[in-house]
Amino acid sequence: MSAWLLPDQIADVLPSEARQIEDLRRALLDTARVYGYELVIPPLIEHLDSLLTGTGEALDLQTFKLVDQLSGRSLGLRADTTPQVARIDAHLLNRQGLTRLCYCGPVLHARVDRPHGTREPLQLGAEIYGHAGREADLEILELARASLNAAGLAEQVIDLGDVRIIDSVLAGLALDAALVGRIHAALAAKDGAELRVLGRDLPPAVRDSLQALPTLYGDAAVLDEAARCLRASPLLERALGDLRWLTGQLQGASLSFDLADLRGYAYYTGVRFSLFGAQAGQSGLLQELVRGGRYDEVGGVFGRKRPAVGFSLDLKELVTATAAPALQPAIRAPWGDEPGLRAAIARLRAAGETVVCVLPGHEHEVDEFHCSRTLVVRAGEWVVQALTA
Repeated sequence: MSAWLLPDQIADVLPSEARQIEDLRRALLDTARVYGYELVIPPLIEHLDSLLTGTGEALDLQTFKLVDQLSGRSLGLRADTTPQVARIDAHLLNRQGLTRLCYCGPVLHARVDRPHGTREPLQLGAEIYGHAGREADLEILELARASLNAAGLAEQVIDLGDVRIIDSVLAGLALDAALVGRIHAALAAKDGAELRVLGRDLPPAVRDSLQALPTLYGDAAVLDEAARCLRASPLLERALGDLRWLTGQLQGASLSFDLADLRGYAYYTGVRFSLFGAQAGQSGLLQELVRGGRYDEVGGVFGRKRPAVGFSLDLKELVTATAAPALQPAIRAPWGDEPGLRAAIARLRAAGETVVCVLPGHEHEVDEFHCSRTLVVRAGEWVVQALTA
C-alpha cells in the first residue's frame, strides 16, 4: 500500500471545491450573524468524559479515542459539535436570558453515517438557548431555510415531526427499555407486522395507535388524522398544536410530515425537522441537507438544563448540491521588482482584485483563475487591459 493513501472515507479537498466550500462557509455564517447569532469555535479534542457526557451510545461509537500524553487521561476527537456548544452556554457564558450561537468546523466520525458519506464532515450549525416556546423553533427553521437560500437552493422541502407523539402513545406504561427500543425500531422501519407482535399485550388504545403511526406521513392532513386515531392526551394535543402553528407560520413553504420518524429519538425532546434541497441542475431530485429540532435536555449534564433548539449541516455535502459559482475574473501581471509595477499590483489587490503574478519561466502555463485581463505598461503607467487570446 502506498504511504500517501488516505484512510477510507477521508479525502483531500482540492482548490476549486475548497473555494466553493469557503464561499458557502462565509455566506452561511454571515446569514447567521444577521439573525443575531454569535460565532464560537470549540476545540477539536476534549477529555472524553466531558465530550461524551449524556450523549448516548450512538455518539460514543462514532468518536475516535486516544490517550493524552501529558495527563494520561482519555481524549476524544469530536464527532458532533452540539454538546460542546451546550457546555459553552452552560459554563463559559452562563447567561440568564437568550443565547444565540453558531459554529463551523470539522468533526470526525469513526464510521460513515450514510451511503457515500465522509468520515470528516465540515459541520455548520446554529443553536438558541433559553426559550422554551415554539417561537424559537420557528426562528431556527427560518434560519435553516435562509441558509439554504444563501447557498442558492431555492427548491426546498421541510419535513416535520415531533418525538412527543410517540411519548404520548406510550405514556404511563411500565415498559422495559428493551421493549421500548424494539417498538422504536419497528416504527422507524414502518414494520406493521412487528408492531402487531410487540403490541399484542398492550392496552387496545396503545396497540391501535402503534398500528396507525407508520401510516401518518404526507401533507398537513396527517395532523388531523393523528388527532383522530392516536391515543388522546394533553401531550399529544400540545405536539400537534405546535406542528399546526408552525405550518401556519411557514406559509409558502413546501411541507411534509412523518409522525413515526424517530431518528435522534434519544436526543430530541420535541419538534424535529429535516430540510431537503434540489441538487444543482436536477429540479425535483431532493437530498436531505439539514437536520435539527428541539433538545431541551442537552445542557442538563453540564448543570444547566436550558431550553435549546438548533440545526446542523455538512458543508461538504451541501457543496455537492450547489452549482459552482463563476470565478471572479482575475488580472495577470508580469513579475518584476520595478516600484511602479509593485505599487500598481498592491493598489489592485487592496481594491479586492485577484492579481496573479507570472513567475519567470511560467508564462505559458494555464492558470486556474482564468485571467481575463492583464497588467501592462502604457506611456510609463501600469494599466489594466483586456487579455486577448
